[in-house]
Amino acid sequence: MMKIINVLLKENILLNLSFYFCDKLKKKKMKNSIILLVTILSLISYSYAQENHKGHNHAQPESMKVDEKDLVDATMDFKSKVVDYGLIDHNSDGNREFVFTNNGKEPLIIKNAKASCGCTVPDYPKGEIKPGETGEIKVKYATNRVGKFTKTITLTTNASKKPIILTIKGEVNPPPKEIVAPEKDQGGAPLEKN
Repeated sequence: MMKIINVLLKENILLNLSFYFCDKLKKKKMKNSIILLVTILSLISYSYAQENHKGHNHAQPESMKVDEKDLVDATMDFKSKVVDYGLIDHNSDGNREFVFTNNGKEPLIIKNAKASCGCTVPDYPKGEIKPGETGEIKVKYATNRVGKFTKTITLTTNASKKPIILTIKGEVNPPPKEIVAPEKDQGGAPLEKN
């Protein structure tokens, strides 16, 4: 039944039929009833599609997955998982860093660092971070973009099956407007009328 309704909605058959009957009958009550029917059928179709969508598996990409056997006794303890740029000038320095320490008993390896947007570029240590060592995740935000921003960096490590989420936020002021004084016309005296 839902497939039939979906096909009818997709081909706009129900919509065309409703307009056809509305024009023929010219009665306000009938027009409203048909429009209500089309709306109800559309909502039923939409809710059915949402239920089907819930069953889909939205798995992590292979580069973000961590196998249980690859997990080690390492930790990634950050001073802060949020860097607030505050209010910064247009095209100012967008470089910041997240400082962390491996407080575990085995070396920590960062497998991947992925930003939520192309305007944010993370750089992370590619080698092992030994127990007790400190490391940094460097982040560069493109400050040529004006306005408020909140971006995330997702880290995949050998310390946890769950990814670690870091956040940067702030606001970039618009560039200052140049104030240009009007220039005086150097063309001479105006013409006199007789």
